Amino acid sequence: MSYKSVILEMEGKVAVLKLNEPDVLNALSAEMVREVSVAVSEASRSDRVRCLLVTGVGRGFCAGANLQGSGPEDDSEPAGSVLETHYAPLINKLRNLPFPLVTAVNGVAAGVGMSLALAGDIVMAAESAYFLQAFAKIGLVPDGGATWYLPRLIGWGRAMELSMLAERLPADKALDWGLVNRVSADSDLMADAMAMATRLADGPMSLGLIRKAYWASWENDFNKQLQLESELQSQAQQSADSSEGVAAFLQKRPADFKGQ
Repeated sequence: MSYKSVILEMEGKVAVLKLNEPDVLNALSAEMVREVSVAVSEASRSDRVRCLLVTGVGRGFCAGANLQGSGPEDDSEPAGSVLETHYAPLINKLRNLPFPLVTAVNGVAAGVGMSLALAGDIVMAAESAYFLQAFAKIGLVPDGGATWYLPRLIGWGRAMELSMLAERLPADKALDWGLVNRVSADSDLMADAMAMATRLADGPMSLGLIRKAYWASWENDFNKQLQLESELQSQAQQSADSSEGVAAFLQKRPADFKGQ
C-alpha cells in the first residue's frame, strides 16, 4: 500500500521502514503511528522478509509524540487512553515479530521515540545521535514501555536519572551504558545497519525463536524458562535450517539458511 508518513522498502530479505516526517524530526502523529503499525504488519506478512530495519528520514530518528495538535496525545483524548489505543499495540507488535528487528538511530530519539529505538534486538546509533527521556520537561511520565525497558537495561539508578533529570544521553555514553550495540560514523550508519540487518536476514529461522525466548525471560521464573527453552529447541531442531546448519558444520562449509 502507499503511505504518507512512512516509507517501506524491500531490500532483498530486509524490510526497511523509514519514519518520514523530517520537518518535525519524525515526531509521531496519530496517522504516523497507524502507518507504522500497518507497515510492520505488511512486512510481517511477506514471505521474503527475514529482518526489519527501522530508521528515520532526515536529522532525527523520532522526536517523540507530535505535540502540534495533531498527535496521539492531543487534548481531545486522555494520554493514558492513547497509550492503550496507539502505542501499546505497536510496541507489542514489534515485540512479537517472527524475525529480528534492527533500529538505526540517525539523530534524536526522544520520548516514545526512544522507546521505539530500544525495541530493536540490535540498536545501532550514529555518533551524533542522542537519547532523551523528555517527559519530565512537560510534566508527563515515560511511556511506550520505557519504565519497563530502562531499569532492566541500565539499572534503577541510571533509569531514574534519565527520567527525572531529562538530560541528553549521547550515543557514546549510551554504548557505554549498554543501551546500544554499535555506534557508527554518521556517514556510515545506514550502510552498517543494512549490513547488520542483512546478516541477520541470512540467519536461521531460530533467530525468531531466540528473540521469543529472551522476551519471555523477563517474566518467567527459572523453571518456566527452562521449559520454554525445551519447547523452542524442539521447534528449532525440526527446522530445515537446523538440518542445513548441522550438515554445513560437518562438511566445513558456510550454511545456506532459508529461514525455514
